Amino acid sequence: MSEPSSSRPSTASSVATVGGGCFWCTEAVFSELRGVIRVMPGYAGGNVPNPTYEQVCGGRTGHAEVVQITFDPAILPYRDLVTIFMTTHDPTTKNRQGADVGTQYRSILLYQNETQRGVAEEVLRSLESQRLWRGKIVTELAPLATFYPAEEYHHNYFARNPSQAYCQFVIAPKVGKLRKQYTDRLRAGTT
Repeated sequence: MSEPSSSRPSTASSVATVGGGCFWCTEAVFSELRGVIRVMPGYAGGNVPNPTYEQVCGGRTGHAEVVQITFDPAILPYRDLVTIFMTTHDPTTKNRQGADVGTQYRSILLYQNETQRGVAEEVLRSLESQRLWRGKIVTELAPLATFYPAEEYHHNYFARNPSQAYCQFVIAPKVGKLRKQYTDRLRAGTT
């Protein structure tokens, strides 16, 4: 997302890095939320420096497709961001989201500091105790070592390609779920 949030960010923005399958889906979901300043698709959690999309899709770099979210915690607290992330993808399927299969599509929360780690652990425990899903949560929780931005053609993919089949059949339903479940969190003008 290249345009700034319609809500004025406080001077203390924060960054969160999450992966919940294809980064096109996750970027589209978070781009809809008030308090989000920027969403950048990329790669993290692997062991190859400066990976390409083709390398990551090959499944041999160890990276996950992730998004790095710059947000205003006064508008969207990290705890709420993690809760929204967890409830807008399936955190119970290991290395898969729908038809997207491979370690690059794993559910992962990459924390920036110990405060984020503690909050993420609390949210995961709370959601697990609520038994919202049939299976057990398998979301990986790990420190963020390095984030590599994805190639430019991945940025704002859903917004730039709304007629593409993957966008219509995979991303649009996820965005629709967000809009229905988190109406009070949407940016002004989002329907």
